[in-house]
Amino acid sequence: MQRALKWFAVLTTIIMLFVLIGGALVTKTESGAGCGNSWPLCHGEFVPSEITFELVIELSHRLVSGLAGITVLILSIWSWRKIGHVRETKFLSLLSTFFLVLQALIGAAAVKWGQSDAVLALHFGISLISFASVLLLTLLIFEVDKKFDAKTIIIDKQMKSHMIGIILYSYVVVYTGAYVRHKGASLACPDWPLCSRRAGGMPVTLHEWIQMGHRLAAGVIFIWIAYATWRAIKHHKHQKVIYWGWIIAFILVCLQVTTGALVVITGLNLYIALSHALIISCLFGLLSYFILLVSRNKLNLENQAVLDESNEKTNF
Repeated sequence: MQRALKWFAVLTTIIMLFVLIGGALVTKTESGAGCGNSWPLCHGEFVPSEITFELVIELSHRLVSGLAGITVLILSIWSWRKIGHVRETKFLSLLSTFFLVLQALIGAAAVKWGQSDAVLALHFGISLISFASVLLLTLLIFEVDKKFDAKTIIIDKQMKSHMIGIILYSYVVVYTGAYVRHKGASLACPDWPLCSRRAGGMPVTLHEWIQMGHRLAAGVIFIWIAYATWRAIKHHKHQKVIYWGWIIAFILVCLQVTTGALVVITGLNLYIALSHALIISCLFGLLSYFILLVSRNKLNLENQAVLDESNEKTNF
């Protein structure tokens, strides 16, 4: 039964990843109105009579999202029953379900009544939280069999601050990126890293400022993750999860910056743009795992103190 739960958790995580990529595909191909203003049906029909490219993209995304809703609900209940004794299980089960429903409602509202670009930009971020919750739930399931053992990890105050600060700031970067897409500002600046050859490379129009604002935010998180990785390499070689975790995070943020530049250079190539969304999803999932480690830090410190005290008594 435990093996079946593991496979189902992995499957659900993959489906959630497809939901994220599907949402990005809908936005990048401007297929949000592919089914008209009808939801959950397309143009009020169960089987659409007129098939268009936009309809196929939008309907496929709805079907995958519906499948994700079913699998996430099953995984949440199954995990609650099987590993509910693990401290984070119930919270993550509720979180993944809540945010999946929330992103579906925002998507439905956008179809039925329309939404501002600022509100639509939240859609990807909300889906990202649901994905991260499912990913962490999957890691907990594997952790039960000691595939992932984080009970001995002690995180110092500086590293803890970086972990919390970076994931909070990453959400700002994600939002600004989503806002760029919904505002239609992806190619507002034809050059990279500066905006254009005029005005000394500085932005002039509103869309250019939106695009450059996202680039600035992305540049800050690149530097921040690079510094955190340097600290992990220097001070946490003995903690492999922290050491390799930050190295992977740095590789992902490098790929994120690279694909972001290529999106501009290639004139919004669809495959590169989707890769950009995939990489940030993986990076956010990894950063979320760091937060799981941070949440256990106090308990780990207490357990370490008890163990040290026991060793002192034994040596005495």
